[in-house]
Amino acid sequence: MRAYWEVGWRPQTPELWWGKRFGAASLPEQLPAGFAKVMLWCFLLGTVSAASGASIPPGNEQPNPREFAVKGVVQAVQLAQQRLVVKHEAIPNYMDAMTMPFNVRDPQALQVLHSGDEIAFRLLVTDSESWIDQVRRIGTAAPSPERASIPPSMALPNHPRHPLLDYQFTNELGRPVSLGSFRGQALAITFFFTRCPIPDYCPRLSKNFQEASERLLANPHAPTNWHFLEISFDSPFDSPAVLKAYAEQYHYSPAHWSFLTGPPEQIAELARLSDVKFERDGPFINHNFRTQIIDANGHLQMVFPMGGDLSDLIVQEILKAAAPTNAPAGG
Repeated sequence: MRAYWEVGWRPQTPELWWGKRFGAASLPEQLPAGFAKVMLWCFLLGTVSAASGASIPPGNEQPNPREFAVKGVVQAVQLAQQRLVVKHEAIPNYMDAMTMPFNVRDPQALQVLHSGDEIAFRLLVTDSESWIDQVRRIGTAAPSPERASIPPSMALPNHPRHPLLDYQFTNELGRPVSLGSFRGQALAITFFFTRCPIPDYCPRLSKNFQEASERLLANPHAPTNWHFLEISFDSPFDSPAVLKAYAEQYHYSPAHWSFLTGPPEQIAELARLSDVKFERDGPFINHNFRTQIIDANGHLQMVFPMGGDLSDLIVQEILKAAAPTNAPAGG
């Protein structure tokens, strides 16, 4: 098995091309077939209930959530995940109009709703989660046409090394960073944007890295050859200065955690090769989730196609990925 440093990144859609090519583990995706504009995914089947998309029992939420009255049009009803995808109007003092999924506490509220229903509801937001309740149908509207998903990518030519590995992105300190320079380190990579307003979406991804890095740094027996990379979709807004201010909110250590930006076309190419789909919706960005773990030998070890609390899992995978004996047989 050759490392991605050697063979480059070659997409193989619609499956997890990287995992299929390198035999990496990954967790099953939950996005409904044909649905292309869900902003973010919530998941983790089985043992990680916090990321399964299931609702959080009433009474466990943080006190004094912020409340917003919202109106919109239902785009999809996701019964299994207890989510409602809504094209909503602008929410004053919170976010512009956009299409996104909302967690619903009461599963009965979903039973009477259909795509195209006009609804009013209450959005509640704490520092770590959000959900909606008091959902009521107020009319019917024609569903908005589905936006085309990013078309499947063609396989790249069989070059010995993909040039993107040597491309100089820019980190939060304004310094050039190439992905190829991290050879020999275990990597955790995810995509985000700093203006994401929902705490259990992009901010949760950053919190995963914060909690995982704190645990690794606090462990005297943990390896030191690891690095976390957060790559922003929002190049026009997320300048190095903006990324640094954002990073400092999470008490990051630049020795082990970088926030990257670059020209939009290069970010788009990196996202495409990582099987991350995104599209702009005003100042916001609809995208799926990908947190990838790459071992110190350059092999993709794990893909988490999900959000939610992954910090413990990231620590476990990084400990394995940084180990000197993690090279696959025949690598």
